[in-house]
Amino acid sequence: MSDNQIKYGEAIKEIEQILNQIEKEELDVDDLTAKVKRASELLSLCRSKLRTTEQEVEKIMKEIESE
Repeated sequence: MSDNQIKYGEAIKEIEQILNQIEKEELDVDDLTAKVKRASELLSLCRSKLRTTEQEVEKIMKEIESE
């Protein structure tokens, strides 16, 4: 599944899993960099989805108000 197809909830769940692994020190140094990079990518994806949703909601609200 590409990142564009990941749902917001799935991305958050993966971020939480990565954070748990880091907090429990389950990652070795070699994996840590890859996991932090992945978490950063997921956070960017979530921010983008939130911005898009906010814009769509604002558009709908404007349409409702103009009726």
